[in-house]
Amino acid sequence: MTTMTETSARFREFKMPDVGEGLTEAEILKWYVQPGDTVTDGQVVCEVETAKAAVELPIPFDGVVHELRFPEGTTVDVGQVIIAVDVVPGGGEAAAEPVAPAVAEPEPAAEPEAPKGRQPVLVGYGVAESSTKRRARKGTEPPAAAAAAAAAAAAIQGELNGHTTTAVPAPAATVVPESRPLAKPPVRKLAKDLGIDLATVTPTGPGGIITREDVHAAATPVPAPAAAPAAPAAAPEAVAVPVAAALVPGARETRIPVKGVRKAIAQAMVGSAFTAPHVTEFVTVDVTRTMKLVAELKEDKDMAGVRVNPLLIIAKALLVAIKRNPEVNAAWDEANQEIVQKHYVNLGIAAATPRGLIVPNIKDAHDKTLPQLAAALGELVSTAREGKTSPAAMAGGTVTITNVGVFGVDTGTPILNPGESAILAVGAIKLQPWVHKGKVKPRQVTTLALSFDHRLVDGELGSKVLADVAAILEQPKRLITWA
Repeated sequence: MTTMTETSARFREFKMPDVGEGLTEAEILKWYVQPGDTVTDGQVVCEVETAKAAVELPIPFDGVVHELRFPEGTTVDVGQVIIAVDVVPGGGEAAAEPVAPAVAEPEPAAEPEAPKGRQPVLVGYGVAESSTKRRARKGTEPPAAAAAAAAAAAAIQGELNGHTTTAVPAPAATVVPESRPLAKPPVRKLAKDLGIDLATVTPTGPGGIITREDVHAAATPVPAPAAAPAAPAAAPEAVAVPVAAALVPGARETRIPVKGVRKAIAQAMVGSAFTAPHVTEFVTVDVTRTMKLVAELKEDKDMAGVRVNPLLIIAKALLVAIKRNPEVNAAWDEANQEIVQKHYVNLGIAAATPRGLIVPNIKDAHDKTLPQLAAALGELVSTAREGKTSPAAMAGGTVTITNVGVFGVDTGTPILNPGESAILAVGAIKLQPWVHKGKVKPRQVTTLALSFDHRLVDGELGSKVLADVAAILEQPKRLITWA
């Protein structure tokens, strides 16, 4: 199984692979190569962002870059060709042949591909090529038809970019009559939300595919002058006005396409909030002794080279609390109507990044010593900030910590990461008046909030877990006696 195809004895193509977990599209963030550059097997040629994370893509063969099919910022479907490579050293006689036709021909990248039964694969590999052979071309395409095809490809590429483009009707010969109108799932959902029957929509995309602009055009009646044959571009302009207005300086609104990590966050949070019955409990605790322990650990030679902060002790406290109350570390299996208890802890740490909130997790955190846990936390945070967190690093979490205190927030009611049983929110640690040994003294105080899935965790169990975390932070020596 591979993402490359033979276009001739000279050129090979590399398709957008499925980088994991059945993802269907990815945005090209950055190209690391340009036409004319030499590439080798395994060399990273671009960075893409999926709904999970940013991923670097290596190319699986040697050669010279012939063409980059999409610019940076383009959202590309899995299976579309993104780069063509000249694999013949020196090019031989073929080197003297003009290459402009191959560069200008967009059909392989623009044709919608919908492979069925596709399975997740590793980075650098993609879906199996279709067994259906491409229809043989009967002759050289007329210049007018080529121009129309190129314009249609630009229209669908603009759609993938999330921008409105002037739609150009595809040549009638390219429309394949089918009983069910051709449209991508997001376009079908848009039509359903707007109450539009796709059978009544005139497609303008390549191969007779219905685009977002087509649906909007069907939903918004076009004024008579704009519908006149002399002004075919009027309808797309009517759709484009709201988008264009957002780009004008001083505009009252800005519209931002929801895609990538932000889109995944929205879908996951809505699904979690309306699927798992959330319960949140709070406790305010004196963490003065924990702060003293952090200061001491920073001077400990055994902790040299790792970052020591309050989050490290909080993470260890939660792991100890889970060890004392293992039933909290579970998941709900809706299909089988079972509670799945986990005998391991993959500890998620919510991290705010320029691309949005992500939750990578530390695998088997329960088995790690304090120095190992500190090293894992440091690596997790630095990788997230660099935007290099892999989809695998965010899969399989069991419980999560979100540190809202770094923003100066006292506490909150966190939403569960989908598939997990609990999430602990840690508020800001502040110097406050506190009754200590019968006297009011200034102490370091914070508020903890534990949200849990009430299908899995009842009030007693949730309260025990939160109370154990608070007790350890108040008296860190319990890390030794309880661990």
